[in-house]
Amino acid sequence: MSQIAVVDYGMGNLRSVAKAVEHVADGQNIIVTSSAEDIQNADKIVFPGQGAARDCMQELADRNLNQAVLQAAKEKPFLGICMGMQVLLAHSEENNGVDCLGLYDGEVRKFSDSMKDSHGDKLKIPHMGWNQVQHSTEHTMWQNIKQGSRFYFVHSYYMDPQDQSIVTATTEYGIEFVSGIAKDNVFAVQFHPEKSAADGLQLLKNFSQWNGQQ
Repeated sequence: MSQIAVVDYGMGNLRSVAKAVEHVADGQNIIVTSSAEDIQNADKIVFPGQGAARDCMQELADRNLNQAVLQAAKEKPFLGICMGMQVLLAHSEENNGVDCLGLYDGEVRKFSDSMKDSHGDKLKIPHMGWNQVQHSTEHTMWQNIKQGSRFYFVHSYYMDPQDQSIVTATTEYGIEFVSGIAKDNVFAVQFHPEKSAADGLQLLKNFSQWNGQQ
């Protein structure tokens, strides 16, 4: 029986994520763990997160999970969610700057407080609620998910990767921002699939069946 590990570092809606994965991952063992050994031994990794980047990096360090998460992202099917996507970059401008995991070059940037919608109305920060996701590349993880499907977001920062070739999805909120990245065995999204109804469950199902190739 294959095993999917949901990384527990105190910074995510772990119960909802794990339950959603369990719902769609037939015949697979789902564990929620803060053990580096469990992460190393699992077949697939889900790396969720919410909150502040500085707190996220501190919690990972306190649990000695930095290297285990980075190694997993280099070797096995890996799904990052929300903060679990953002900290894959090298740096965040949050709180005068935070060094992140550095799997990819780039900066996590804050939405401008002066952003406006197409009608000229001021947009609220954080970006919270349902919004469309446009697939910019073909990928197995988008299987059976229609172009422009709506997913649930809660965030004040967005990913700005240096290598734009890793961008697999974008979303409009005052600006066009990156809402999904994919490279080799890594797939990560800004939205919360566990809160995104049928399309979110479909994405998690796709991950449970994914072999880490596009």
